[in-house]
Amino acid sequence: MHKLIIGCGYLGQRVAQEWLQAGDQVTVLTRSPKRAAELAASGLQTLIGDLTRPETLPPFPACDTVLYAVGYDRSSPHSIEEVYVQGLDHFLARAPDTFGRMFYISSTGVYGQNDGSWVDESSPCEPSRPGGAACLAAESLLTGHALGSRSTILRLAGIYGPGRIPRRAAIEAGEPVKASENGYVNLIHVADAVKVILAAETCSDLPPLLLVSDGQPVLRATYFQEIARLLGAPPPRFKAPDPDSHQARRAKSDKRISNQRLQETLEISFKYPSFREGLAALLQNP
Repeated sequence: MHKLIIGCGYLGQRVAQEWLQAGDQVTVLTRSPKRAAELAASGLQTLIGDLTRPETLPPFPACDTVLYAVGYDRSSPHSIEEVYVQGLDHFLARAPDTFGRMFYISSTGVYGQNDGSWVDESSPCEPSRPGGAACLAAESLLTGHALGSRSTILRLAGIYGPGRIPRRAAIEAGEPVKASENGYVNLIHVADAVKVILAAETCSDLPPLLLVSDGQPVLRATYFQEIARLLGAPPPRFKAPDPDSHQARRAKSDKRISNQRLQETLEISFKYPSFREGLAALLQNP
């Protein structure tokens, strides 16, 4: 089978390797010739093009599955709306009718609940941050396109995994963590996020929207305390982030993500069913 990945980064590259090992043909889009060479060396077919510059986009091949997993680089000269919304618009304008099923990676940031309540697929979306608003606008764009009827939106909680443990350096150094100690953190280990995508691809009765988390939200202070314990570092101290910072905006959101529909639909057994198992694997056996 032929698979296409738009956004072959932290999550996308891991999915690509699973597909390659299964014997699939995998094509990926990247902006960088250097990155294209690295991906090609791992057995992937590469296309070079920039979603924010539609004139650079190549023709896309017919394929059975599309994974759209574009992330946002905060050092980018483009706004998050340009990357998420306009970038998707440019892609959809060039999407051939020969595409099969598409999986769009979105974010639970589309929810703005700040009272610690449980959130599921039917909960109202009132994003409080620009990233969540851009994700919601992109979702709307996709559902209004012809490809939308063959697409499933996967709203992912915070992805963690190898090389991606927030504030680790500060905790190891005994420095104050610039984050609120209050509120819930919702997580999914990258290995389990990959499992979800692979399982969803084989599901014959997939809904158009699923929330993807381990279903075990944890208070932010408890999460960072566990990192410190595993590292043998002093208990973390917290410092209020700058009011206009990304961290401060994130702290205004306080919700618990339910994965009940995900479990009912895919019946997945997570490798890391909560942050405790995931962090232990990462920090005790690096």
